[in-house]
Formats: sequence, structure tokens, C-alpha cells
Amino acid sequence: MIHQNNYKFLEKESGPKVIVEAVKLYGTKEIVGKQHSKEILSWAEDLELKNSYTNDEIPWCGLFVAIVVKRAGFDVVHNPLWARNWNNFGTKQSIAMLGDILTFTRPGGGGHVGFYIGEDDTCYHVLGGNQANMVNTTRILKSRCIGIRRCDWKIAQPKNVRVIKLSSTGQISENES
Repeated sequence: MIHQNNYKFLEKESGPKVIVEAVKLYGTKEIVGKQHSKEILSWAEDLELKNSYTNDEIPWCGLFVAIVVKRAGFDVVHNPLWARNWNNFGTKQSIAMLGDILTFTRPGGGGHVGFYIGEDDTCYHVLGGNQANMVNTTRILKSRCIGIRRCDWKIAQPKNVRVIKLSSTGQISENES
């Protein structure tokens, strides 16, 4: 269940399938410290990554995108834990729309990856994992975006894949973790 009012519309979206699957995982939390989320670790097992993904202290935005993509029926990129590898997924786009995978730079190096659910003048609104240690939505500056990728639809692009304009309220994420 989505608790942020300006994102409640996602609960009624019938597609794209990646958004439907991502919403099902909304609110999943990492356990900070020696214990680890059994749910997050089960994603690594389902993706046959349990040898390389051993605890939820390891950045898991790419793991979240991978489990969503797999459950939606698409092929997962090679080395999905590396956020920037998602720039090899699907088809490159110049305009982000609902369900697109966005990749971002992170301060100090590395990257972040999540799903486009909307935008305002300066930020993309991103549904992703490992955002404040959980699956949620956050605003990320458009200037940090280094890739927009769209699923290779098997039949046809869902009719509700569109640009979504949202209000510019809420904190801007500066370092997802």
C-alpha cells in the first residue's frame, strides 16, 4: 500500500507490468545491522545471485529492478546489481514515461536505478529500492539522469505509458541508500 498521497494513482494503474509488479513490493524495508531482510535476500535467490548478494547492507536498487523486471516477464541485464548496467536494458529513450527504467549518477561515484512514475520541472519521481533503505518513491534531479530505457514490449506498448506531470513537493534525494 502506497502511503504518499501524490503517488496513490499507481495503485490503480493497470500497466505497464513493471509498475504493477513494483507497486506490489512498495514498503519493503532493509534491516539495518547484522540481521537482513528475508524478502530482499529471497529476490537474490530467485535471480540466482545469492552468491554475490549476501546481505541487505549491499546496495540493492539494481536487485529491486531485476526482480521486478523478471516478474514482469522481461530478461534481466547481465550483472544487474550494478545500477549503470541497466543502461543496456530494452530500448534507449529521450523522453521518460511511466515504467521506464532511469539510471542516475551518485555523489562519490556509482549509480542508482529505479522506475519513472512522473516528473516535475526539475526532478524525476522514481519508484525504487534502497531509497532511504526501502522501496518507495523519491524525487531525483533530472540533471543526474544518465539513462532512460523502455521495455521491449512483446505485443504492444501499454496505452497508459505516458509522461506524468506531478507537483514539485517533497524532498529531493541527494544520495540514495
